[in-house]
Amino acid sequence: MTPTHIAVVDDETAITELLAHYLGTHGFRTTQLHSGHALMALMPADPPDLVLLDLGLPGEDGFAIARQLREHWRCGLVIITGRGDSVDKVVGLEVGADDYVTKPFDLRELVARIKAVLRRMEPVAAPAPASAPAALPASAPAAPARLSFLGWQLDLAARRLDAPEGHEVRLTTGEFDLLAALVQHAGRVLSRDFLLEQTRGREAAPFDRTIDVQVGRLRKKLEADAENPQIIKSVRGAGYIFVPPVGAGG
Repeated sequence: MTPTHIAVVDDETAITELLAHYLGTHGFRTTQLHSGHALMALMPADPPDLVLLDLGLPGEDGFAIARQLREHWRCGLVIITGRGDSVDKVVGLEVGADDYVTKPFDLRELVARIKAVLRRMEPVAAPAPASAPAALPASAPAAPARLSFLGWQLDLAARRLDAPEGHEVRLTTGEFDLLAALVQHAGRVLSRDFLLEQTRGREAAPFDRTIDVQVGRLRKKLEADAENPQIIKSVRGAGYIFVPPVGAGG
């Protein structure tokens, strides 16, 4: 099996060497980089499965690098930074980070967070063919791998969202997990705690506004008017509800 490739981007060589050594002991292949320019040069040549990105790169805007990464590449993104301000955490999530770790951090916790992001990126197993023995009783059929709403197609197995016009709408790992949770529980009011559990798991400590930020990003991609949402509605004091009826995709 090919080892998971992680790009470690930090201007401090001591940190990249420490992380590369520790991640190597856990079976990861690492590339040490010290600038956003070096990262962008690496992406087409040897694209990593996940990027650990320091926001404080000298002379570079870490948020702009994260945004560029999200616009052009599919990979996990964990921001590592000395900035502990909650505003920076929110901005990091808004530009598409899957997680945010503040220095100094525990190496074991960092590995746990990396593994959690990688698990969320794994495709959902496709349903067994009709000829295979049924794994569930007839009264509880397996959920369809593709779901549709208002002309949109959500492919749970391929982790892909297609617009009514037919083109793919790119989602971050967190955005896809959140949309999948909402769509699969359409018509029900879901609390932020429930959505955090569905999208981040027990390994990652939740950020106060994680779900709100990701809902805002989804609305911009799904709604005709993100300021007057009709697909994902807020329920004051309770959470969010996915409004449209959902059916099996074509």
